[in-house]
Parts: sequence; C-alpha cells; structure tokens
Amino acid sequence: MAPWPELESVNPHPNKYIEGATSQQSATPAKGEETNKNAFGSPVTEMELSSSVTVPLNEEPTKGEDTWDLPALQDTGITWSERDTKGKILCVFQGIGKFIFLLGFLYLFVCSLDVLSSAFQLVGGKVAGKFLRNSIVLSNPVVGLVIGVLVTVMVQSSSTSSSIIVSMVASSLLTVRAAIPIIMGANIGTTITNTIVALMQAGDRNKFRRAFAGATVHDFFNWLSVFVLLPLEAATHYLEILTNFVVETFHFKNGEDAPDLLKVITDPFTKLIIQLDKKVINQIAMKDETAPNKSLVKIWCHTFTKVTEMNVTVPSPENCTSPSLCFTDGLQFWTTKNVTYKENIAKCQHIFVNFNLPDVATGVILLITSLLVLCTCLVMIVKLLNSVLKGQVASVIKKTLNTDFPFPFAWLTGYLAIFVGAGMTFLMQSSSVFTSAMTPLIGIGVITIERAYPLTLGSNIGTTTTAILAALASPGSTLKSSLQIALCHFFFNISGILLWYPIPFTRLPIRLAKGLGKISAEYRWFAIFYMVFFFFLIPLTVFGLSLAGWQVLVGVGVPLIFLLILVVFIRLLQSHCPWILPRKLQNWDFLPLWMHSLKPWDHLISLLTSCCQRRCCCRRRVCCLLCGCPKCCKDLEEGQEHPKDIPIKAPDAFDNIAMSREAQDEVKSQVDTMGVKTISNSTAL
Repeated sequence: MAPWPELESVNPHPNKYIEGATSQQSATPAKGEETNKNAFGSPVTEMELSSSVTVPLNEEPTKGEDTWDLPALQDTGITWSERDTKGKILCVFQGIGKFIFLLGFLYLFVCSLDVLSSAFQLVGGKVAGKFLRNSIVLSNPVVGLVIGVLVTVMVQSSSTSSSIIVSMVASSLLTVRAAIPIIMGANIGTTITNTIVALMQAGDRNKFRRAFAGATVHDFFNWLSVFVLLPLEAATHYLEILTNFVVETFHFKNGEDAPDLLKVITDPFTKLIIQLDKKVINQIAMKDETAPNKSLVKIWCHTFTKVTEMNVTVPSPENCTSPSLCFTDGLQFWTTKNVTYKENIAKCQHIFVNFNLPDVATGVILLITSLLVLCTCLVMIVKLLNSVLKGQVASVIKKTLNTDFPFPFAWLTGYLAIFVGAGMTFLMQSSSVFTSAMTPLIGIGVITIERAYPLTLGSNIGTTTTAILAALASPGSTLKSSLQIALCHFFFNISGILLWYPIPFTRLPIRLAKGLGKISAEYRWFAIFYMVFFFFLIPLTVFGLSLAGWQVLVGVGVPLIFLLILVVFIRLLQSHCPWILPRKLQNWDFLPLWMHSLKPWDHLISLLTSCCQRRCCCRRRVCCLLCGCPKCCKDLEEGQEHPKDIPIKAPDAFDNIAMSREAQDEVKSQVDTMGVKTISNSTAL
C-alpha cells in the first residue's frame, strides 16, 4: 500500500499561518501582492511565492523520467576553497571520523549477519536435519530442490547445508545424483539474506526500488537457472558425469584448510555472543537417535578424550571382540573393549553458556537482537555513505564502478566485474556478506543494477571456490564425495552464467528484478509476500505433496506449470503482437479486477492495517494510534472546530528556489464558498 507523500520540510507550528478573522477582514494587500476578483466578486489576494525554504521531495518520479537513473549525489555544503584553515582541519577530522564510524558499523553489520545465521540454526536447525533424514523422498529431484531451499533458509548458510550433504554422501545415505538438486536449492536459499537487508531500506521509495531490484537479481538468476538446468540434469545427468570425470582424471590430494580471512576478524566478537555445536544437525541428518536430545548451544570448548581398555560384560561369547579376549567367571561372560572417555575441562566464554535456555528461546532472542542491530547498522551505513559520497568523490566512485572500457572492449567490463565479485567473495568467505554489503550501495545509487548483476554472478563463483578448497581439506574417506559435490555447485553456476549473461538479450534476471522492484516500491507489502511465497510457501507445498506420493505431486504440479506457461505466453503476445490475439484476450479486463491487479489487495491490506494507524493531519503521514500524532495536528484539529472566516496561509515548505515557475503559477489564491480565504490550494490539509 503506497503511503501518503511526506512533506519533509513542513513547519511544525502551523498556528503562525492562521490569522484571526477580524485582522483578516481589515488587512490590505501588501507590497508585492495583487488584488483580483473571483467569479463571485470577492477580492482575492495573490502573493508571490518566496524561495527561502526547500520544497518537499516527492517520492514519485516525474513523467518522462527514468526511474532507474542514478541520483546526483551533489555536495550541498561549503566547498573546500571557501573554508579557512580551521574549517579545513575540522573537515579533515570529520572525514576521518566518518570513515572510522563507517568501518565500525560495517564490522557490526557483518557480525550481525553471522549471529543471524546462528539464530536461524537454533530455531530451525533440528527441523532442517529431520528434513534430510528421509532419503527415499529426496530421490525425487523436485523434492530435493525444495528441501535444499528450506534447509538453507532455516540455517541461513549454504556452507552448513552443503557440509551436511557431503557427510550424507560420504556415509552412503545419499547418492551424488540425489544430492545435486539439493545443492541447487541451497544456491537459491542463500539469497534470502540480502533480500532481508533490502527490506531495511523500505522507508525511501526510490532507494527501496533500486535496493530490492539489486537484491532479487540474485534470486531470479538462481530460479531461472534451476528451471532450465534441473530438467536437463534429470534427463542427462551431465553435472554428475562431468564432475566424476574431473575427479577421476585429476588425482587430488588432501590440502590445507581454506583461509578464513573474514572469520579471523569477526570470530573474536561473535564467539562472545554465541557458539554452536554444528555437529548436532549433521548427526540428526545421519539418523543418530541421541542427537535430537542434544543442545546446539556449545557449552564445553575444551575437552579431553581418552581411549582405554576395559573389561565389560557381554551376553554371550558371540559378542566378544575376539575369542582370545573372551573369558568367563562362571556367571557372566567378559571381554576387553576400547572405551572412549571424554572429560570436560573448560566451558565456553559466551553469553548463553550458563543460561540453560531451550534452543528455540535462545534462537528467538538472538534473532530479534541481530535484526535490530542489522537494521541500525544499515541505516547508519546509508547515512554515512550519503554524507561522504558527495561532489567529486561520488562522481569518481560512480564512474569507476559503472563506466565501461572504451570501444571495442566495452564487452569485457562485465567479465572483469565477475572476476572482482569472485575475488571479493573469496576474501570474505561468504556470498551473503558480499551481496548484503552491496545492497545499500545499490539503494543510494552508487552502483547500477547492470553493474551489480555481474558482481553477483562473480559472488556465486567465489563461494563455490571456497567450497572446493574446503573439500580438498577433507579427510581421505570423504575427499571424493565432498569434492564432487563442490564441483557440481561450481559447474552449475558456470552453466547459469553461460545461459543468462553473455548475450545481452538473455539477461532476463535484470528485467525481472527491475519489474519486481517497481511493483514492490509501489506496494511495499508485496516484497514481504514475495519472500514468504517463494522461500516458504512453495517449498513447503511441494514437500507436503511429495509426502502424499509422486502421483499427487505430478497431478497437482503439471496443470499449474502448464497454466503458468500459458499465462506468460499470452502476456508476451499482448506486449509485442496483440493483433494476432482475439479481442477479448488482448488485455486482462475480462477477468475480475483482483485477478490482474494489486489494487484490490492493497485496499484490503490497508483496511486490515488501519486498525492501528491513522492519517496525520498536518503532515499527511501514517501515525500509530498508540503514539498519536504530533502536537501540531491536535492544535489544528482544535482550530478546525471554528473554521469559518479563518484564512490559512500556505506552509513555507512550498516556497522553494528549486520549484519550477510552472509549479508556482499553479499555486493561485482563491476564496471558497464558505468564506474561508486561502492563499494556496496545495496545502497539506
């Protein structure tokens, strides 16, 4: 539901514009005013508009303006040449301070993403492990895909879900063929993080349009790649064959662990908040019956494990470890076994180590806290970037990031951006962190959607190279399976890039993301609906139908997919060649309005949310009934009880030097039939 336009510069004291009726009747036109008569013969005073106050910014773009043009980040402060020595020194220290604060908030932003992942694992980690236990259901590639989406959304980490899948393949609980669709789903589920970050910029319509489009371009790339490559893989198994050939041809050996460059910086802080025992989720997926009773919150960080030989009783000689180690005392049979003894030495040093709270309660606390910190850091980062990226600094950065190479090498710029995105993700060890950090830059207009797209594709490649290095560090028993799955992830993203990037016509994710960004900017509730529908409702529905049998899944899914393809085909014909369609199908007007427009749904949601909101009278903003409207509204409401013969002057917010002469001419004085003299017809009332 589109909010009312805000008047950001409206004077909060409207009483100074309301004059007494007696003084108004005796007032005469001042200098600079003209006295005309309206159709009723009453004198009307026309006043020239002052140009001393800024005009309120309208969130809606003007007609003919490209909504995706980057805004001009102009420096409205004092120029460097106009400053004295003291002012220049102060400006330098302010710049250093802003840079330090920017790094600090960026550090907290990355740490809050890490804590958010831990919170999701505490809330839904055990459920995610149970999803992966049913290997019979996972043999269906469509079900494997949605399970991969659900598990990765619940644990907020594609690395965690991939490690679980590797362990299951190494233990022969899952084949590589069945694991490939789950890897595809994990590639989709990890994109929800930067979509959540984009929601934090919903306060400004234009920023939200760009930020949400920049975040969801990753979603559309993954969904479109899955729609093409999943049926291809189910029919030909090309990923399984290709990766098996690579693993068998090159004799890989165990290597060192992948470098944790970003973790080295963030772990000292995040480990003071929470530490998790991620082996529990893995044990649940491996069908360990004792694992569901264990807590994910790590209590003991330093333990000592000792293996000793002990004599234990067994029910019969067949249960002895060997005939030579079996003996009896006449009453019982005894044997010698190796017994592992684990001794706890030191507890972990995090906040929740002694709380003994359930995992879900701890997860909810961390989820709320991390979202608050994430939102606060994002707001402060955007404000600092807005204050820093002005004037020549903004123009240099924007030109560096968005300018192509000179002809005839302009086509190489996007591929360089892919390498940059891959390198940055490799350094950060997380595609979610890289794309989430890039989202506010897209929102404020530093990076275009067209440049963010190849950077995001490079981020997809970078996160798979990290997985390959991690697979090379696996022990010998799991080296082949983990490396093959990591290579499946790598070649899947390479195949997607070959499909949706080299030819400009095939860059559909950019067009779809811009369309979704435009819709979400107009109806902001649609962004939340999109996340819930695509990341929760569809995967849960497919999983539920799969439990009833593949016949039910096919019987429900095939007609829906056919209907979706038919609607898309008709929509394309309506856009490009409507004359070949029957007159009735040239538009969707033959359907009820709620089936082809979001306006009825927007009205419904407005009615549902109006119970706790009201329109603010002086600023036309939506105010919470619990907080109430500002004092100016109450004063104005009291003044409206006796409105007769009270002239109301237009607020100074409409007087602006940037306001066009045409707009000023439209603001003409008039007198209504009630005898109330108004200076402007564009007031906030």
